[in-house]
Amino acid sequence: MLAPSGDQFEISGGGYRAVVTESGAALRELSYAGRPLVDGFGLEEHSWGGRGQLLAPWPNRLAEGRFSFGGHELVLPLTEPELRNASHGLVRWAAWTLEEHTAHSVSLTYRLMARPGWPWTLDLHVVHDLSADGLTVTVTATNMSPEEAPYAAGSHPYLCVGAGPVDQLELTLPAATALRTDELKRPVGSEQVEGGELDFRISRPLRSTVLDTAFTDLERDEWGRATTTLRDPRSGEGVSLWVDPAWTHLQVYTADDAGPSARRSLAVEPMTAPPDALRSGTDLVVLAPAGSPGDEHSGSWGVRAVD
Repeated sequence: MLAPSGDQFEISGGGYRAVVTESGAALRELSYAGRPLVDGFGLEEHSWGGRGQLLAPWPNRLAEGRFSFGGHELVLPLTEPELRNASHGLVRWAAWTLEEHTAHSVSLTYRLMARPGWPWTLDLHVVHDLSADGLTVTVTATNMSPEEAPYAAGSHPYLCVGAGPVDQLELTLPAATALRTDELKRPVGSEQVEGGELDFRISRPLRSTVLDTAFTDLERDEWGRATTTLRDPRSGEGVSLWVDPAWTHLQVYTADDAGPSARRSLAVEPMTAPPDALRSGTDLVVLAPAGSPGDEHSGSWGVRAVD
């Protein structure tokens, strides 16, 4: 009998263990020395709440499912009909193809074919790799079409430290700007976080803060990485998620609307562009025609334990 998320690809290395699924190239499990670092989903379940899924060729929401690009006026199916949005791309439920599976690494591919509302073909490739430095995820897109193609990507891990709730955990989030949204969860502007409720640049407890917020203007280290950390001040244990320069935004979500799992973990979602980027063009990647310089885009992010 096949699991709801398809074939399971287990990898381990450096004290870490992960399971990646055929469905959506999702990160179902990640642990260090037996301690869960992500709040995933069970073998008997499919991904719910976006858990661990790869989001392409756009992350987050596209208002009304409508956008314009290269002379095309396009309409995509509304996958969040109650808010009139097309959400989280076209590959979350796709069956990805195994390219290579070693003890510490798994590589999966998917060809996103042109279709109504998306007239481009993209080859997508994702590698999950474990080492003593933790998990590294590298996502690459290659345009196979004869014309330029728009592209953005995201991933949807939920970070966890213990069984939750997250209220007493300390969050360090190196972002200077937060996006404001309307009642349909669409961006309507931005604000500086300086000194406000959304300023987590210096570590402090989440307490009752409700987040379903995109952040940008990320502070980066000498290697161009921005690192978010969730930590339990009582035990000192925690988990960090880093992104390289390809990822310009982080969506942070306390899941207050998730019923029994509300505030159990914290989604920290790397995104190469903000919500609604196919409409606004903000940080949208334009892939060159197939075979031309610039027809490929790649970015890496990762998770590691904090002791």
